[in-house]
Amino acid sequence: MAEYDFDLFVIGAGSGGVRAARLAALSGAKVAVAEEYRVGGTCVVRGCVPKKFMVYASEVSSQLKTAKGYGWTIGEASFDWKTFLHDKDVEIARLSGIYVTNLRKAGAHLLHGKARIIDAHTVEVLPKEGSEGDAGRYTAKRILVATGGRPVRPEFEGAEHGITSDEAFHLPTLPKRVLVVGGGYIAVEFAGIYAGLGVETTLCYRGSNILRGFDDDVRAHLADEMEKRGIKVVLGCSHKSIEKTDGGLVSTFNNNLTFESDVVLFATGRDPYVEGLGLENAGVKLDDKGAIAVDTHSKTNVDSIWAVGDVTDRINLTPVAIREGAAFAQTEFYGNPTTFDHDLVASAVFSQPPIGAVGMSEAEARHAFGKVDVYRAVFRPMKLTFYGGQERCLMKLVVRQDNEQVVGVHVVGPDAPEIIQMAAIAVKMGVTKPQWDSTCAVHPTLAEELVTMREKYVPAEVGGV
Repeated sequence: MAEYDFDLFVIGAGSGGVRAARLAALSGAKVAVAEEYRVGGTCVVRGCVPKKFMVYASEVSSQLKTAKGYGWTIGEASFDWKTFLHDKDVEIARLSGIYVTNLRKAGAHLLHGKARIIDAHTVEVLPKEGSEGDAGRYTAKRILVATGGRPVRPEFEGAEHGITSDEAFHLPTLPKRVLVVGGGYIAVEFAGIYAGLGVETTLCYRGSNILRGFDDDVRAHLADEMEKRGIKVVLGCSHKSIEKTDGGLVSTFNNNLTFESDVVLFATGRDPYVEGLGLENAGVKLDDKGAIAVDTHSKTNVDSIWAVGDVTDRINLTPVAIREGAAFAQTEFYGNPTTFDHDLVASAVFSQPPIGAVGMSEAEARHAFGKVDVYRAVFRPMKLTFYGGQERCLMKLVVRQDNEQVVGVHVVGPDAPEIIQMAAIAVKMGVTKPQWDSTCAVHPTLAEELVTMREKYVPAEVGGV
């Protein structure tokens, strides 16, 4: 008889866990995957995918404005929130079903329920409430934790009246007024979504500017563009309380500023989802941020337990989780020791306008290398100049001065996420500014500006213009 029930037991059927499980099962290994909610994880069910659908829906309002600028006469337009939600949920169900099908085709066993580690080789699955599910105890030679993260809900008087991004995908009605709390990518994305759908939108953040960790020019540019689109951006304040009244939710901040809204959306970060996993039963160590501590091969301090994705809090992006899961499977089931390189991973923010970035910010580059050259352009896209639109794009290159290597590329404007994917290849390969400049522009495009910037940017405060 086999020593263990499974060669691999995966806890969590999100992007990273599913990729690892499928590849392991395709090697001939006996694999189980436990999921307590819906297969597909945060990205497919209540993250990137439904959020991108919401972005698409909200962009139509600006597209209608553009159409009018180009001579189109369009009748009265209206948006039906419930119709959109229904169609969005149908598509999410279809995508979740594809994940289930792919797991089963690979030969993996899908278990529905909350999994908890009993010891280094044993997992207990607790059934969903009101269902027998797949309850039971299972042994495994290897255990992979891929449970992702969960939204943070702040604690203060009346905070229970607010919602998180999880609930934002299922609001029964579209609010007339919304207060988005936070300054990260989730906050600015939802602020753009609501504003595009005609909701009176305010974004409040405790910091001095939005998108901490991004280049300072990008942060300032996006905040300005958001306000042009009617979003009220309020910085340097944090909640004291929320009171539910007949007129709505009244938020009071630490500076005694008050806002009344119909919905308060907390987009104040996400924590690794380790609650109730029983990690302590096997002695799995967490880092100082509460994430599962792993080495470069995603192995924990326990020889039989690994972790990938947001639960490790390395780079919390779906493609990263997928690559980590694939590297784990290659190492453990194909005899091909593989690690994922977390350096120079490009990222996108689906704000309005969107952002694409790869590499270092200007500040990071100056701290790392001392002298750097900056190339920067701010301009109106050709599509908008035709009818007098005032939105502006930002393009920025950060270049090491000693060897002319391009160490940072930052784009804010239409199609920025699409542009940055290609730029990331060059940056990852160590492209220099002369090599970058040798690329002929594609005209007329937004992206051509990236390869035609020749003048070094000097800020006005140090003698520039």
